[in-house]
Amino acid sequence: MDALPGTIARPRERLLVALAGVALAIVVTWPLTAGIGHLGRTIGADGQLGIWNVAWVARTIVVDPLDVFDANIFYPHRRTLAYSEANLFAGALAVPVYWATRNPYAAHNVAALFSIASAFVCAYALLRYLTRDPRASAIGAVLYACCPYVTSHSSHIQLLMTGGLPLALLRLHRLADAPSTRRGVWLGLALAAQALACAYYGIFAGLMVGYATLVIAALRGSWRSGAYWTAIAVAAVTSVACVLPFFVPYLRVQEESGFHRTLDDAVRWAANPQSYLASPAHAHRWLLAIASRFERFTEPLFPGILALVFGAAGSAIAVRRALDSDARAREIAVVYGSLGVLAVWASLGPHAGLYRVLYEVPLFAFLRAPARFGIVVVLALAAFASVAMADLFARAPERRRTALAWALAAVAIGELNVLPFPWERAPDTPAAYAVLAKLPRGPVAEFPFYGERIAFPLHAQYMLFSTAHWMPLVNGYSDVFPADFRAAAPLLASFPSTDAFAAMAKRRVRYLTIHWDMYGPRQGEIRERLVPFARHLRMLADDAQMTLYEVVSFP
Repeated sequence: MDALPGTIARPRERLLVALAGVALAIVVTWPLTAGIGHLGRTIGADGQLGIWNVAWVARTIVVDPLDVFDANIFYPHRRTLAYSEANLFAGALAVPVYWATRNPYAAHNVAALFSIASAFVCAYALLRYLTRDPRASAIGAVLYACCPYVTSHSSHIQLLMTGGLPLALLRLHRLADAPSTRRGVWLGLALAAQALACAYYGIFAGLMVGYATLVIAALRGSWRSGAYWTAIAVAAVTSVACVLPFFVPYLRVQEESGFHRTLDDAVRWAANPQSYLASPAHAHRWLLAIASRFERFTEPLFPGILALVFGAAGSAIAVRRALDSDARAREIAVVYGSLGVLAVWASLGPHAGLYRVLYEVPLFAFLRAPARFGIVVVLALAAFASVAMADLFARAPERRRTALAWALAAVAIGELNVLPFPWERAPDTPAAYAVLAKLPRGPVAEFPFYGERIAFPLHAQYMLFSTAHWMPLVNGYSDVFPADFRAAAPLLASFPSTDAFAAMAKRRVRYLTIHWDMYGPRQGEIRERLVPFARHLRMLADDAQMTLYEVVSFP
């Protein structure tokens, strides 16, 4: 990789920054590292989906890479991984851990820790380029990597993957400094990596880089530079070439299912003023109490007091220097000031106007949450906060700068902390799954089968359990639910019944599981209703929690 500006090219600084990122990730997510093989967001459906997703990708890109999108849910449908975020980047990161441990929680949690560490490292690299000050850059990187928006999405592995946003902007700046094909390729790879890590942020990164490309061209007078536009074209071709093969399954799913997000969906998930007062950090509880008095907020988007105070000061410093003909300050002020304003505007959704214009971009039919533009606001504030801190360190006596930097870093981490992080323990995996894992491959239906749309998220627990056997499941939970799944769900929910067995016969179900503990007081009723169908089933494993059957015939 070509050297970054200033002294960051030195191996010692790179090593220290990487170690600082790892240490930060461990500290702010504690006790995740101590329980890396059994902690996670295991109660909610999205957290269960994320653990299953990362484990599926980590397993399948090794044993069957060409069929990675044919995930083991919604059988007999194909390309079911494309029914929601594929998390290909997180899954690829998790490959060594998954195959060393076969533990889906460890695989997922290593990817989660990487996301925070890499966000810190990439933000540091960008801010180091902008300010030339390592102390200010490190603190600004903390403000970005650990912001309340990120910590509130601990159950969404893709939304933790924020490192590609500052990395893409850094690569654009480097390209503008000395345009070349090589730097165009690096920018394209940064954009592609962010897209494969999180589709939302991939689109955001593309918009940011596209917009900043024009602004920087105007500020630097690069309109007639063939080298500049050639490098930008190389970046675009590189990113599209890398992402397109993985985007095709989404286009097919959209064509088959008619799936797309409407502007009405975007209205529901748009930010509102109280979103920018909401935060899960302990230090911000008083703000959250204020926000909760008003209409529901969609995302916790408060960037932090330190980010706001120093961000405001940094913007004023950048503008003042720009007026004094400082070209670097002018670029920071215009690029990051306008990106921050535009991101706030877009986050407010269709009613504010800008998102309605962006919705005309075809890719926006896959998105539903304008509020997630809030992460771009935090990045812009972190850039300005670093400018202010660099100015503060420059004015402070040399002997006090390091102590001041450590104090500000401690304040930043203290303000943003949610410790101890509210992870949940992994549920006990029923013993019968160990038996199922050794059987010939065949479709599985798990019961109780949740038949009402509001209860569909409960199928995610079966997906998480499937990491113990990887059999194809009739069950499933995702952003997209196939029409025949929705139609069959009420029939399967009537199990044990003739209708339920007919629906299973249509899907060639070979095995079925009955989770007695999930039926609660209805256990006796289900056992009694199962008696007339007993001759069609062969018991393979049984305990008080769950019974595993093989279907030997259908009524």
